[in-house]
Amino acid sequence: MNCNFDIEKLKYDEKGLIPAIVVDNITKEVLTLAYMNKESLKTSIEKELTCFWSRSRNELWLKGETSGNYQHIVSITADCDFDALTVVVEKDGPACHMGTESCFTNCLCSSDTLQEFSLSALMNLLIGRKKEKKEGSYTTYLFEKGLDKILKKVGEECTEVIIAAKAEDKKETIYEIADLCYHVMVLMVQSGITIEDIHRELASRNVIDHKVKQEKMTK
Repeated sequence: MNCNFDIEKLKYDEKGLIPAIVVDNITKEVLTLAYMNKESLKTSIEKELTCFWSRSRNELWLKGETSGNYQHIVSITADCDFDALTVVVEKDGPACHMGTESCFTNCLCSSDTLQEFSLSALMNLLIGRKKEKKEGSYTTYLFEKGLDKILKKVGEECTEVIIAAKAEDKKETIYEIADLCYHVMVLMVQSGITIEDIHRELASRNVIDHKVKQEKMTK
């Protein structure tokens, strides 16, 4: 892991701890809030796995050591005051000891006008529609009709995107791309493909592209 920052410069509290907000690299969902000290942070960097300081047990806690739900570190970033960290990870399983993907599952309040949205939440909704088909749902209709119908809709939406883009109608193009994205995600669920699968494929291509650019620059 490439680290060019002296962790001694971080501002720890009176107990020698610093809060670490763990974020999923793929969904960008906040997974948990834990605490690190210098020793656990050094261990995290060395192992490239999240290691925290357990305030209840008063000992180091390597996440996943007993459950197998390790968290592989992508990056660690300090805030502007150097007294808090965000740790971006790719996880092997649920982040919470309760078995949920995130520790943050208890909604206390929500806006009446603004809606929270994420592609992962939409994907979960689509998965739910496939498992428990809701009567009158368009998504349910697509799953009941099967792969051929879904593929037909993907093809139709591709054409609509092309027509809107060719007309240089930005608003209509956005609308049609959104339709296409939805139907592609339905296809993904039908085919057993996850957002994580696509994320990893795109990430691998980014590495390849980066290497190609470097090779061209050295020639």
